[in-house]
Amino acid sequence: MKDLEGRTAIVSGATQGLGLAIAHALHAAQVNVVMLGRGEATGLAAAAEVGERALFVQTDIGSDADIDAAVNAALARFGRVDMLINNACIYVDRGLDSTREEWLGTLNVNLVGAAILTQKVAPHLPDGGGVIVNITSVGGKFGAAGRALYPASKAGLAQFTRNAAATLAPRGIRVVSVTPAWTWSPALEARAGTMERADRVAARLHPLGRAGRGDDVADVVLFACSDGARFITGTEISVDGGFTMLGPDQGRSPAAWFEEAGQ
Repeated sequence: MKDLEGRTAIVSGATQGLGLAIAHALHAAQVNVVMLGRGEATGLAAAAEVGERALFVQTDIGSDADIDAAVNAALARFGRVDMLINNACIYVDRGLDSTREEWLGTLNVNLVGAAILTQKVAPHLPDGGGVIVNITSVGGKFGAAGRALYPASKAGLAQFTRNAAATLAPRGIRVVSVTPAWTWSPALEARAGTMERADRVAARLHPLGRAGRGDDVADVVLFACSDGARFITGTEISVDGGFTMLGPDQGRSPAAWFEEAGQ
């Protein structure tokens, strides 16, 4: 995507998993990438892996001072910011047993952190070309027993996308959600153990027969940032292997379920 060449992106949660895949994809498209994360050693290693136009800035997005410092570092190094990818999130979720502190901790990172990053970055985005991409989740669309914090935060981020898009549209700045389903990441690896097992379990819920990969999502983030998506704002782009098109019947007719049940 040659139209992205020379632009600068800030990516939160960029030192592992999906965020790192997004950083790699942007860098390969000749974008300068500012990678935000909390772990210094991990972040420096990740930036070195991505390449010479990658800058790691140790950032706790629960801290306004850290966010200010990250934006200033991006401007000092590259002189501009064109794109913001709000990807950072945490997965602590004990459902209805979650404490107030756990609720506030999750929302502070997954939702409020993205909102404050948007607030701080938006004044520096170019009119008629700035882009913000929020990484949401199919988890924010459906009920799931035993969960509450993560889905609520992602549903809130999807709504924030719409409000921010409406607010920034007069400046020609686009705001889009990219919405994955199950995607290979440290969180999925911790549950599945191997990619093969993740794919085997995911196949029942994802019509394309596997879990997503980081580059499946990263490629769509690239598109959302590009001039090819110049008339897209305030909406979700699902990267879910068909997950959200299935209802409770998992895409099967009532006849199929009755046949399987022998009734």
